[in-house]
Parts: sequence; structure tokens; C-alpha cells
Amino acid sequence: MKLYDGGRAPNPRRVRVFLAEKGITVPTEQVDLGKLQQRSDAYTAINPMQRVPALVLDDGTVIAESIAICRYFEALQPDPPLFGRGALQSALVEMWNRRVEFHLFLPVATVFQHLHPAMKIMVDPQVAQWGEANKPRVFDFLRFLDGELNGRPFVAGAQYSVADITAFIAVDFMRVSKLAVPDELVHVRRWHEAVSARPSASA
Repeated sequence: MKLYDGGRAPNPRRVRVFLAEKGITVPTEQVDLGKLQQRSDAYTAINPMQRVPALVLDDGTVIAESIAICRYFEALQPDPPLFGRGALQSALVEMWNRRVEFHLFLPVATVFQHLHPAMKIMVDPQVAQWGEANKPRVFDFLRFLDGELNGRPFVAGAQYSVADITAFIAVDFMRVSKLAVPDELVHVRRWHEAVSARPSASA
């Protein structure tokens, strides 16, 4: 088994934080995104989508997409449960993880991809207007999330979950996208401080 990692990129980091929460260690190989190694023939043979991360199993099966990789490890090692336990909790974690992916993680990534000069080699064409258009979406969702976190410690409820990992990575990624959590969103800031203090946050 080998995990093809992508350094500081947000999706590979989601998997690393998830594995750290599980206490799972997997052999890794770095894919240098700055050098466009994800577009090399060797890596394209592993993942034709040319995206990281990708998990190659011992039998040669390749699992791509960060959440799919996390689900694989969740099934192998159910504790601690990061996708919820039981029908209701699992559904709530799924709901919140998708909300965070679509309404925070993706807009933050879009701002970065279409406005950061370093992304010119990867995103062609960059559409600055699309990057700017996504900034209000980020803050609209953060305000919504702040209201939700007023009544609970974590994104999907009383327990830390993969939804917290996705949201944590997205909020951290705001910094390189030149975005900041507004000071008045005290519940988001409290939550982010708490999840940032977890040992997995440094993965």
C-alpha cells in the first residue's frame, strides 16, 4: 500500500489529518505539484485524473479522491468513528461534510485557483472575475456556520468528525487565498482554535 501525497495541497492534507486521527501510518510518495509531476506519464498511469491524493493498494487497485480514501480507512478501522456511528449520526456527518465541501472548501479553492499568480501554470484560463465572485460565498457560509456552532462544539454535532477535518482544512486554506475569518464570527474562531490544537492538525 502506498499513498501518493501532495504536500501542502488541501486534499492530501485532509487524508493526512484523517489518518493521524485514526493513528494509521501509511507509506507515502510525494508528488511535486509545483513541478507538475501530477501530469507526468508515470503518475497519470496511476490516476488519469492527474489529481492527488491517490492510494494504491497491494493488489494494484487505486483509490483516488480524498473522502473515498478516508472511507476506505474508516471501514478498515472504525474507531474512532469519523463518519458517525448509527443511521442518524452518519447522515448528519455526511450532510455537513457535503455542505462544507460545496459551500466553503470549493469556493476557497476557486478563489485561490483563479486569483493566485502561482496557479497560472495549473489553471488555464484563470478567470479573475470567477475568483472574486466566490469570495462572498465563503463569508456567507461562514456566517451560517457560526450560527450553527453557537449550539455545539463541532461541525456535525457533539463529536469531532470528517466534517471538521474538511472545514478545518478549508479555513486554513483561506490564508493562502488571502481571506480571513471575520472577528465577529466568534463561534467559528472558537471552533477553529480547538481543532487546530488537536495533534492531528500538524499532519
